[in-house]
Amino acid sequence: MHAFDLQQLWNRVGEERRRNLKGSTMISTPEVVQKISDAGTSELPFFPRLNKPQTSPSSFSFNTALDPSNPLGFLDSALNFLSQESDVSPLFKEFKKRIKAEEESKKAEEKGRAEKKRREEEKKGTRVPNKDNGLDMENHSWAQTLQEVTITVPVPTGTKSRDVVCEMKKKSLKVGLRGQSPILDGELFETIKVGDCIWNLEDQNTVSVLMTKCDRMNWWKYLLKGGPEIDVQKAEPEPSRLSDLDPETRSTVEKMMFDQKQEQLGLPTSKEIENESLLKQFMAQNPNFSDENQDINFFNMNMK
Repeated sequence: MHAFDLQQLWNRVGEERRRNLKGSTMISTPEVVQKISDAGTSELPFFPRLNKPQTSPSSFSFNTALDPSNPLGFLDSALNFLSQESDVSPLFKEFKKRIKAEEESKKAEEKGRAEKKRREEEKKGTRVPNKDNGLDMENHSWAQTLQEVTITVPVPTGTKSRDVVCEMKKKSLKVGLRGQSPILDGELFETIKVGDCIWNLEDQNTVSVLMTKCDRMNWWKYLLKGGPEIDVQKAEPEPSRLSDLDPETRSTVEKMMFDQKQEQLGLPTSKEIENESLLKQFMAQNPNFSDENQDINFFNMNMK
């Protein structure tokens, strides 16, 4: 049994109605109905008829089980049981009407919040890249290697080169047709070498854009700012030979491969080997110097 006294609730409702006999009766719906639902009792005390002198407190009862997940079911049972009481039935009908409206409003709000959260998560969430480490979109597709980004934009068959608008700047791109809204227009993920970028019209139905990255060691997460992102952890570099790379890129790749192998074997990396060599040179040039009593850490020094 709950500590709440239903008899006190009925008395309170009766007092409210007596104060408002000349006007409409209105009390706090959530409070009263919640009290009734929370009570979960198997007996409802006698509710006095307000249009007649109150007689000795007798009682009538009804048996029902309260399902916590369906408090309106309990309210329906109470309403049906009390429908013979003209002073009670309209009040409970008003309670029920309000509760249903509030529950419907709450469900609509929760649904709206869930949908908003889903859209935000979808927008923020990363996507699995296509086989060319980019994305296939509705009006274009893009691909990338560590050195370049390629974009293909379908256009109506019969399009002429003079109809195409393609503006490539260091950190922005615009592609479209003259006299129409741009198909692509925005800020790029990273800077490009404009002088090494080209575009051409293929088969009079596809605009192909080739852009050279300034940073040739990292994957682009997206093409244009605000667009969908890819999971760069799932990007796969194309198989290639070191001899195919330019000298600078080849040197960097070889160094990365060496350091990765050394770390796996628990051996010094190229930077650690370089620092050790510099330390030996320093000691050879300063034979009387001893670092035993010196507060110097040679391996943390920026020696070039």
